Amino acid sequence: MGQVVHHSQASTLADVLDRVLDKGVVIAGDVAISLVGVELLTIRLRLLISSVDKAREMGISWWETDPFLRSKAKSLDLENKGLLERVERLEAELRLKEAGATVLQKRDLSNVTGGGDDI
Repeated sequence: MGQVVHHSQASTLADVLDRVLDKGVVIAGDVAISLVGVELLTIRLRLLISSVDKAREMGISWWETDPFLRSKAKSLDLENKGLLERVERLEAELRLKEAGATVLQKRDLSNVTGGGDDI
């Protein structure tokens, strides 16, 4: 009588994850909520699961420049806000000085041309 041999290849979770991260998986879907033929809400889902190396190969590396994912994100955000406020103050002061210089120039010009106030 012949022998029956069963081969079962059990994949462990580690094997599946290794394969997924090596190749990458894209999951895409749309959910639309409509009422009486009027679309109220559309949710578009685009999900990419891959390793960091694979993502870099595809040109995806947004986590490297996202300030909220870096360790000093809070302090950098506060520093940025402070710098923006300082720039706004300096620009306001500069506008005031330029406006004052314009007034002085007009006054000097009117004095030279004889249009000044005579008492």
